Amino acid sequence: MSNEHEYKEVPVNRKRKKLTQEDNMAPLMDHILDLRAVVIKSALVVVLWFVIIFATVSWWFPYVSKGANIVVLGPFEVIRFYLQTSVSISLGLSVPFICWFLWGFMKPGLVERETAFIKSSLPGMLFLFVAGLLFGYFVVHPISYFFLISLGEKNFDVIVTADEYMAFLLMTTIPFGLIFQLPVVILFLNYIGLLNAETMVKIRKYVYFGLLVVTALIMPPDVFTHLITLAPMIALYEVSIVLIRRREKKQQKKTQ
Repeated sequence: MSNEHEYKEVPVNRKRKKLTQEDNMAPLMDHILDLRAVVIKSALVVVLWFVIIFATVSWWFPYVSKGANIVVLGPFEVIRFYLQTSVSISLGLSVPFICWFLWGFMKPGLVERETAFIKSSLPGMLFLFVAGLLFGYFVVHPISYFFLISLGEKNFDVIVTADEYMAFLLMTTIPFGLIFQLPVVILFLNYIGLLNAETMVKIRKYVYFGLLVVTALIMPPDVFTHLITLAPMIALYEVSIVLIRRREKKQQKKTQ
């Protein structure tokens, strides 16, 4: 009788083991489904922006390119230009939404301190992104564009195609939306204890050199544009030092 009872217990153990493996797979499948939802929502946002921009590009482009003499080299170039422009701008405008979707995906895996910091920083990140775009469009783009055109007109008849103009416009606007996130990144590093104001002051000259290299890589190849770009980056770094010092002083007062 005892042997019979022992033999019957074997299937029960196997069943329990199988259930345990399925339970372990459940969280992974949940993450995959959540990530799939993020991808779908992000794609829908990009498509929505694309439809809006493509439907209105012939209306707003004359205002964007006002003051610039632009040509196209053939009838099919117009459609190709509208498509490329709509894709590029729709991707750029979708970045804040995609970041929001990713934030919702990563939030459960973050500790409470990190969650609180990112949540409180979201309005500032959006503001800095828009401010960077506006700075690029109203300051960097017109100054660098007309400077380069005037430089070429001394010896050449300068002809700018629509593709070249839009590529230059995106090059001198979109990167600034990302560059202006520098204070948020620095504050986050300070918040998690990886950076402080004293260290930032010590490495200042190396950071400035690094910013100069980044500027040379992402901006048009002329010194004038590099200087215009480097100035706000240095200003943002210095503002970050001031903000971190204030935060560190508040923390010292709390501990006293």
